[in-house]
Amino acid sequence: MTPPRMSRRVFVGAALSGAAALATTAVLPMSRAVASPRSPAPLPPLDTAALRAAIEDLEHPPSTAAHLLVGGTAGRWRGTSGVADVTTRRPVTVHDKFRIGSITKVFVATVVLQLVAEGRVVLDAPVQHVLPGLLPDRFSPVTVAHLLNHTSGLPDHVGIPEPVTAEDVLRHRFDHWTPQEWVATVTRLPLKFAPGTRQEYRGIHYVLAAMIIDEVTGRPYGEAVEARILRPLGLTRTVVPGNDPQVRGPHVHGYLALADGGLRDITSYDQSSARGEGDMISTAGDLDRMLSALFSGELLRPELLEPMFTLPPDHVRMLDGSPARYSSGLQQATVNGVTLWGKTGETYGYKNAAFSTRDRQRRFVLAYNPTAARGSGESQMVARVADLLTRS
Repeated sequence: MTPPRMSRRVFVGAALSGAAALATTAVLPMSRAVASPRSPAPLPPLDTAALRAAIEDLEHPPSTAAHLLVGGTAGRWRGTSGVADVTTRRPVTVHDKFRIGSITKVFVATVVLQLVAEGRVVLDAPVQHVLPGLLPDRFSPVTVAHLLNHTSGLPDHVGIPEPVTAEDVLRHRFDHWTPQEWVATVTRLPLKFAPGTRQEYRGIHYVLAAMIIDEVTGRPYGEAVEARILRPLGLTRTVVPGNDPQVRGPHVHGYLALADGGLRDITSYDQSSARGEGDMISTAGDLDRMLSALFSGELLRPELLEPMFTLPPDHVRMLDGSPARYSSGLQQATVNGVTLWGKTGETYGYKNAAFSTRDRQRRFVLAYNPTAARGSGESQMVARVADLLTRS
């Protein structure tokens, strides 16, 4: 990732790169073609003992809690481990909320594509036409579609805090940014590449996408998400928090390990720099319902669902030369020959993965709470779970 947004990018790394797009092992990029609705490999029966052991290992990585929900026609299972609060020692429950980080992008992309279906947004329209005066004239080639699939070429942020330690993060946890202020930090340099020619996963793309929803609907993007997705699907525990730094109701706390070895609660955090790209709160059950509804066509017509399952052409590569792996709102990964679509997400004290085969035979939502000060080994639990759910 590029110099990341202050609240998580430098500190723990946002979207994982290369083979680690879903986990740290066993993930390979697929072809650029639209994926078949069928899973390319047989799905194994659920080994519930192994799944339980995978989430009960809270040492690799050091974590305070974990929650795994497996859904789909190929088998269902649910398990939790650890504590939601290290002070009270309250166990995690299946109804606890958590910060979902970049899984927020799935909701935002869905709303943008709904607006496309209604003729209120045009994917090939320059962002400048939708949000006049926000970006410099030299960014005029950047379109709405470039934002959704991370091919804009927008430059790196300039002038934002870049915390290195947990103590640095805590000092900046209540810094507040307006969307306009945050966008301004990526307008000071030239485009990094011609839009549409490379792919670079960037949170700023979805900050802008949320602003497009604001502009087109005439109300904050969170209200559009609520009206178009949360209420129709009955996702009563999913929240777009706006300027509220708290997680309301029963929830899992996030923690950071300090230099002295102690843990500090990082649950309360100003998410303004992540607006639209990583600020939402949800539960495993709600995310599973969202994936099932999205993949089944409840939320988008087939022709508008296809961009979510279509990667850029083969010549469009990530900056490191690896194949592009992000579509409009989702990312693709292959584990043991099984193609999965979904999204990872993280913010301080929280790490998540929500993926499904396109045919919905196997879905999983994993939410856990690593405490390491930096990202080393943070994806080990995702790797364990993904391997168990796909290895025949």
